[in-house]
Amino acid sequence: MTKVLTDARSIRIKGRSFLAVMLSPDLPIDDWLIRLDDLAARSAGFFLGRPVVLDLTDLQIDRSQLKDLIAELAKRNVSIMGIEGARPSILGSGMPPALKGGRSVSDIEVQAKEPADPPGKPAVAETRPPMQSIVIREPVRSGQSVIFPEGDVTVIGSVASGAEVIAGGSVHIYGALRGRAMAGSIGNASARIFCRKLEAELVAIDGIYKMAEDMAPNLRGQAVQLWLEDDAIMAEKLI
Repeated sequence: MTKVLTDARSIRIKGRSFLAVMLSPDLPIDDWLIRLDDLAARSAGFFLGRPVVLDLTDLQIDRSQLKDLIAELAKRNVSIMGIEGARPSILGSGMPPALKGGRSVSDIEVQAKEPADPPGKPAVAETRPPMQSIVIREPVRSGQSVIFPEGDVTVIGSVASGAEVIAGGSVHIYGALRGRAMAGSIGNASARIFCRKLEAELVAIDGIYKMAEDMAPNLRGQAVQLWLEDDAIMAEKLI
């Protein structure tokens, strides 16, 4: 007997993009895990409910070591949604899927070259489209996240302890920064963080982070700008 399907409802499939945290371990793994524990201990909830991708590019480990690493991360409530840059030979069943094509820079496409200008025609400098920006016109409260990978984020107010602002460009806070601010989240080392009053739990630029206790005491409570220089976060008071 042939079963007749009478339910004509279709299955809806949608595409959606999410901003994931990229973890890039280095050797020795045990030392890297200690540094990860230090970050998690000083910034509670940093990985909670956040998609995480494991970047194994140029990391020389075998399948057994990868399984151990994933298990250690699971103990820390870090759920790996995918693995990028791994050799196919070290992946196996029961592991997160291999990913490719993730963007570590802005989503601006590089257009194909136009034909060369004819002789005598003045050259025109190429310019990239400016990054977008959003303005948050109210305080960012504890437990809230503002995530905008397309460009700058400006907060007209304060960012409470336990809150976070993540921007693909720079972060501007016209109030107290008591939570976390992460600029250049998709690979922008020129991004900066500006705030009227620095009391941050954590600041990060292009993946380089600094915790509250690592900041100079004379900057606490001051109007400050932060930027990246030689893989170190620099800071100075704003006049």
